[in-house]
Amino acid sequence: MKKYLIFNFMILSLVLSAQDQLKGIVTEFSTGKEMPLPGANIYWLGSTIGTITSEDGTFALPYKFSYNKLVISYVGFKTDTLTINDNKYITHVMQVSDELDAVELKIRQQATQKSYLKATNTFTVTSAELLKAACCNLAESFETNPSIDVNFADAVSGTKQIKMLGLNSPYILIATENIPTIRGASQAYGLSFIPGTWVESIQITKGTGSVVNGFESIAGQINAELVKPTTDDTLFVNLYGASSERIELNTHVNTKVTDKWSTGLYLHGNTHQQKHDVNDDGFLDMPMYNQINVMNRWQYTNLEKGLVSFINLRYLNDEKQGGQLNFNPETDKGTTNFWGSEIQTERFEISTKLGYVDPELPYKSLGFQTSFSHHNQDSYFGLNQYDIQHNSFYSNLVYNTIISDSRHKVKTGLSFTYDHYDEVVNTDLYERTENSIGGFFEYAYDNLDKLTLTAGVRVDQHNRLGLFLTPRLHVRYTPWEKSALRFSVGRGKRSANIFAENQNMFSSSRQINILNSGGKVYGLDPEIAWNYGLSFLQGFNLFDRKGDITLDFYKTDFQNQVVVDWENPYEVNFYNLDGESYANSFQVELNYNVFEGFDLRTAYKYYDIKTEYNSGKLEKPLIPKHRLFANTSYETEMSKEGSQWKFDATFNWLSAQRFSSTTLSPLAYQLPEETPTLSTVNLQVTKVFSPKFEVYLGGENVTNVRQDDPIISADNPFGSNFDSNFVYGPIFGSMYYAGLRFRIK
Repeated sequence: MKKYLIFNFMILSLVLSAQDQLKGIVTEFSTGKEMPLPGANIYWLGSTIGTITSEDGTFALPYKFSYNKLVISYVGFKTDTLTINDNKYITHVMQVSDELDAVELKIRQQATQKSYLKATNTFTVTSAELLKAACCNLAESFETNPSIDVNFADAVSGTKQIKMLGLNSPYILIATENIPTIRGASQAYGLSFIPGTWVESIQITKGTGSVVNGFESIAGQINAELVKPTTDDTLFVNLYGASSERIELNTHVNTKVTDKWSTGLYLHGNTHQQKHDVNDDGFLDMPMYNQINVMNRWQYTNLEKGLVSFINLRYLNDEKQGGQLNFNPETDKGTTNFWGSEIQTERFEISTKLGYVDPELPYKSLGFQTSFSHHNQDSYFGLNQYDIQHNSFYSNLVYNTIISDSRHKVKTGLSFTYDHYDEVVNTDLYERTENSIGGFFEYAYDNLDKLTLTAGVRVDQHNRLGLFLTPRLHVRYTPWEKSALRFSVGRGKRSANIFAENQNMFSSSRQINILNSGGKVYGLDPEIAWNYGLSFLQGFNLFDRKGDITLDFYKTDFQNQVVVDWENPYEVNFYNLDGESYANSFQVELNYNVFEGFDLRTAYKYYDIKTEYNSGKLEKPLIPKHRLFANTSYETEMSKEGSQWKFDATFNWLSAQRFSSTTLSPLAYQLPEETPTLSTVNLQVTKVFSPKFEVYLGGENVTNVRQDDPIISADNPFGSNFDSNFVYGPIFGSMYYAGLRFRIK
C-alpha cells in the first residue's frame, strides 16, 4: 500500500512544474553576539512573493531560477539586496542603519498569529500575548484566548483545568516542544508545573492534529515551545505578588559556554501561606502551597554541519494543603477532627532532542527525541487516600524529505512509549504497565497558492489496546485572497486514567464504582473517537485597518467512552459508553485593529455536548451552552528610550450550566437544575520604562463575582452529603496583583 501511494505521488510530481523553497536565517549583532532577528521582511525584487522571519530568525519562501534578487529589510537596519544564483541555505547579518532621514515601513505582528497557508487549523500564541496576563503557569496562559475554556476543578484544590471543543484536557495532547508531557499522573495538576516565563510560544491546533505526535489526541493539540539559551535574555527576573499573599519568583540565567554550547538555568518558586475564607463556610477558598521548580537546559548549535541539540534536566517539588480553616495535618490527618487535604508531588524529568538538516539538501532532515520522567504523588482528601507513582519513557524518530520537489513533503518514523503505574486508592492497589511501538507516514502537498493537504496514518501495537490504525487528514483551500477554508477528519484512541484524571472526586463522600466490563485498563475498554472539523478564516481591510474573522465547527463522535457518571449524588460511576456521546462546538471570532496600537478580539461560542448515561441521554454537567468573550489591548508608541504603556482587558460571559442531579439528596442539599449566568472582567496595565525594566498591575475578576456556597454540606464534611464538585464560578472574588520584570540582553 505504501509503495502504491509513493508511486502515485511521484506520477503527480512529474505532471506538476518543479518548485522549491529558499531557506535561511537572519541575525543581528546585539551586546557583542549574534542574535536571531524575528519579523524581518524578505521578498523577491519585482514580485509579490515574500515572508517574514519567525521568532528564531529563520525563513522559507518559494524559489524559482527566474528569481535572483532577494530583498531583506527591517526597521532600524540597512536594507540589503542579495544576488541569489542557486538554492542554498542563507545566513545573513543585518547592519544597523545610520541614515536618520530614511522613511521606513513598520510591521506590527499580532500577539496571536493565524496562518492562511497551513493545512491544520493552528494558531500561535506569542510571548506578547502571554504577557497580557500575569501568566504564572501554563494553566493561566489561556485567559485571553477564546478557544480554550479555563475553570476550577473543585472547591478544595484550587486547580484550574482547561477544555477545548468542550472536552476536558485528557482529550487534548499537551506537549512541551512536541514531547507529550501532561498525561498520566500529571493530568490533574501538570499545567501548573510549567511556569509561564519558561514558555516562548504556544501552538494550538484544533482537531486531531498530526500522526507524528501520537495516537491519543482527540479534541486538539497544545504545544508549548520553551525559551532557548541562545535567544533568551542573559538574565531575566520576574517578581509577582498578589493581594491573596501569593508570591512568585522567576529567574533565568543564560550563558554561552563555547562557540557551539550554551546553557540556561531556570528557577521558579511560588508560595501562598495565608488562610482565606471569604464566604464563611469554614473551608479555605484557595489552598496553601509551596513549589520549587528548577530546569537546566543545554543547547548545541552547529549550523555548518546542520546540527541542533537540546538536553533538559528538570526537578519539581510541589506541596498543597486545603480543607477546613482549623485543620492541622500534624494532629488531624486521618481523623474526623477537621477535614483536610494534602497533595505532595515530586517529579524528575530528563529529555533530549537532536535535529540534523543536510546542509547540501536542506529538505532532508532527521529528528530524534527522548524523554524520561519519574512522577510521585502522595495525597489524601479527608479520609480518602490517593497515591500514584508513574514512570514514563517516550522516544520519537522523524525523517523528513520531499518527493521530486518541495510541494510534496514526506514525514515518516517510529515511536515508542512506556508507562508504568502504581496507584493506591484507599485500600485498593492498582498496578499496570502500558507500552506501544508504532510507525507513521505523513504526506503533505502544498502548491503555495490554492491548496495544501496533509494526509497521515500510523500503525501502533499496544500491549493493552492491541493493533490499530490512526488515520488523519487536513485540507486547506484558498477560494479567494486572504482566505482559508479548512477541513479535517481523524481518529484518536486512548486509555483513560480514571483516578489521576478525576482526582476532584476524592474531595467528596461519594462511593467510587467501576462497572467492570472485562477491559484491560481498570476493567474498562479504551476510548475511541472520530473528530470532524470545518473552519473558515477571512482577512479584510476596513477603514484602512486590518482584521480577520474565523468560523469553526467541530464534531467529536465517540465510538466508545469511559463515562464518568455524577448523576447519583452518593456515587461516582465509571462504565463503558452504551449509546451516543458527542460534542459539537461552534465558534465565531473577530479580530480587528481599531486604530494604531488598539486591537479588539471578540468571540461567541456554542456547545452541544451530550452523553448517554445509565439514567438517560443528558447534557454534560458544568459546561455553558453559550459563551461570549472580548479582549481589548492598547499599546502606546514606544519612545526613543524604549518606554511604553500597555493596557489589556478581558471579558467573559457564561450562560447557565447544568448541575448533575441532586434529587436523591435531602431537601437542604438539593441544588437547582442549572447554575445562574455569570461574567468576569480581568484588567492589566504595564509600564515599560526601558528594554531592561517594566512593572505591571492587574486585577482578576475585578467585578467581584463569587459563588457563595460551592461546597455542599460544608458544616458536616464527614457526612454522606459532603461534595466540593459543584463549582461553576470564582470562589475568592476579586484578586489584585503587581509585578516587575528585569532583563539583561
